[in-house]
Amino acid sequence: MIRVLLVDDHTVVRSGLRLLLEKETDIAVVGEADDGARAVEQTRQLQPDVIVMDITLPDFDGVEATRRIRAHLPSARVLALTMHDEESYLVPFLQAGGAGYVRKSAADRDVVAAIRAVARGESFLQPTGVATIVRDHQAAKPGLDTLSERERQVLVLTAKGFTSREIGDQLALSPRTVETYRERIMQKLGLAHRSELVEYALKHKLLDA
Repeated sequence: MIRVLLVDDHTVVRSGLRLLLEKETDIAVVGEADDGARAVEQTRQLQPDVIVMDITLPDFDGVEATRRIRAHLPSARVLALTMHDEESYLVPFLQAGGAGYVRKSAADRDVVAAIRAVARGESFLQPTGVATIVRDHQAAKPGLDTLSERERQVLVLTAKGFTSREIGDQLALSPRTVETYRERIMQKLGLAHRSELVEYALKHKLLDA
């Protein structure tokens, strides 16, 4: 059972999320908070697996709340639920330890899928925004000079959240060929999970181009 804490200063948003999640047999809403301080306190008391966090809160924001939550409970996965997907909003949240984000305009199934994904230790990516930083890897990774130009293109588009078919359409490749490129990239860079490609791209500022 995935234990979820809802953090949003709007009661109607929290109520809607609770109604949505209560339909799922593998998710339980264990608490709610309407500001950052209560979010930190509730996390300490309830030990949730996933915190669904609004970035804009009335006291200190969701970025600071995430930083404090992760300092107290490193295993907690914080998922931003936000109206914003601009880099200026999301990158500080991700750098504070956030595990991913969902826009408030997303379909219900995306919210549920995002919660399940971050609970599994994965990131949740959406093509319109900045991807997630999921772990702070201490080991050095091989450099970009090991990648061909095409492999770099596939890496960047993957980090931006595009599917294999969408990448293939942009680069005139079949989805299977894109997947082969991605597997080769991961082997060259010494990465084990697709989400690590995202972190690599962010750390090397490949999404700034």
